[in-house]
Formats: sequence, C-alpha cells, structure tokens
Amino acid sequence: MAVAGGVQLFRGAFVPGAQPDGNTVVLRGRTGLVVVDTGRHPAHTNRVVAWARAQRLPVQAVVNTHWHLDHVGGNVILRREYPALRVWAGNGIDDALTGFLASYRKSLQEQIAAAGGDAARKAPFEAEVALIDAGRTLAPDEVVAAARDVTLAGRKLRLSLETHAATATDVQVYDLATRTLVAGDLVTLPVPFFDTACPQRWQEALGRLAGVDFKTLVPGHGPVMSKADLATYRAAFDGLLSCAKGAATKEQCAEGWIAKIGLLVPPEEHGFTRALIGYYLDAHLRGDAARQAALCR
Repeated sequence: MAVAGGVQLFRGAFVPGAQPDGNTVVLRGRTGLVVVDTGRHPAHTNRVVAWARAQRLPVQAVVNTHWHLDHVGGNVILRREYPALRVWAGNGIDDALTGFLASYRKSLQEQIAAAGGDAARKAPFEAEVALIDAGRTLAPDEVVAAARDVTLAGRKLRLSLETHAATATDVQVYDLATRTLVAGDLVTLPVPFFDTACPQRWQEALGRLAGVDFKTLVPGHGPVMSKADLATYRAAFDGLLSCAKGAATKEQCAEGWIAKIGLLVPPEEHGFTRALIGYYLDAHLRGDAARQAALCR
C-alpha cells in the first residue's frame, strides 16, 4: 500500500503456528530504491523483489531498524538479487549472534531433534537455523552509531538511533520529503514486544519519538499511525509498565492495556493480545531481574 509519495508499505503478518514478518517500507529515490527492514520469510521478501522489478528500479540500500530476524532475514534474498546494495544498521547484531540468537539456535536444534523424521514439522525450525547461520549476511555494511542525515538512492533521509530500548540498537528512519517516520520495533501492535527490551529506556525513547515532526508513523508491526495514535500508544505503554510494577494480576494488566490502546487493537485481536501481555508480564516485566538489568546496561 502507498503511505505517501514514493513510500510503499508491505505489511508484515502474524500467522498462527509461524514466526512473524515485520513491516517493510520501500522508499523510491532518483536512482533506485531504499528498503527499510526486509522481513523473515521468503514469501514476504519476494513480494518486495517483485514490486521492485515492476518499477524497473534496483534496490540500492537497505536500512535495518534492528537485528530481529523478522526485520533482517530478507537481507539474504535482497543481497543475492542486488549484490551492489549496502546495508545500514546499528551494531546490535554482533552481540545477538553470540548471545540471543545463539541460544535461540540451540533451542531450534532441540526442536528439530524432537521432530524426528517429520520433515514438515522440522521445516520452519530449519529455516530459522539457516537465517541465523547466514551470520554476517544479516549484518550492516555501514554502522549507524549516531543520528545523521544521509542520501540513499538519491532520497534524503534522517537516521536516528536509540540504544538499549526495544533492542540494543534501534534505528529510526525519517523521510524528509513526506515526513514519514519508520519507527521499527519502538512501536509495535498489538502489544510491545519485550523479548530483548529495556522497558524504562524504551519508555524514554517513545518520548523522543513523539517529539519528531512526523505526519505518518510506520510501526515495526501493525498499521500506520498518526501523532494522536502515538500519544495513545504511549499512554497505554506507560499504563502497562505501571501495572507491571504493582500488585494487579496479569489479566487486569491486559485489560488495562486493551482499554487504553482502544481502536488501535481491534476486538478480534483481543484474545491474542491478552495472551501476549500475560506472557510478557511473566517472562519479562516481572521476570528475571538480573536479565532485565543486563538489557538496560
């Protein structure tokens, strides 16, 4: 879908029984295309490749907002299709490959072993292992270490950086021509994804995000948002962290999130939302304090 002039959105999706794809944004420049986040599954990334071919423009640059596989996995396909492209991102994947992703790979290998000779059951786990094993193919050619203005494929963009917020390094992309802000996983629906997050630093980052003069915000997951929508998201986020620190049950915290987030999460997603809030409260917001401290270092 077209978000603004020269800005195309390919929505990611949550499919039952499968890992998700993040949102992908394609920006048209004078000389080619800039792809912000590349998805995880080939079907998602190949939609982007097909669209680029139809435009008869090469992908000249990729910006990865962060290292999660649902945002960098498609780098493998895009590098193969466009060998000259350059990838811009923070350096968070360096630690992830030896930490979080290494642990995840071990878990995947255990699930593959448990599947025995069931090829269909093993296939999604093997695909995840293959992405992790792509290693440096997922990593940036150009490391974003601080905020900077760049011109990629002839399009003027402002790259900003948050550290130890939703992930170790979260890059935001602001398109000056259309005032479109691609926020990555600093904004996700139906809930914030706390798997690799420092909640307090994330909360602060959302305040800085609200100060950007954007017209349209594209989250890492979910539909496009307005300034008012981001204000709603921040209020719900603040309420969730406050609830997590108190004595309320996880069910009460989930209902509080649903009440505050309003129409940004449609009723048909409320069941999934409740399950996710419950998981993140148990595993992260009220989980291992030492692990949380390490993520907030």
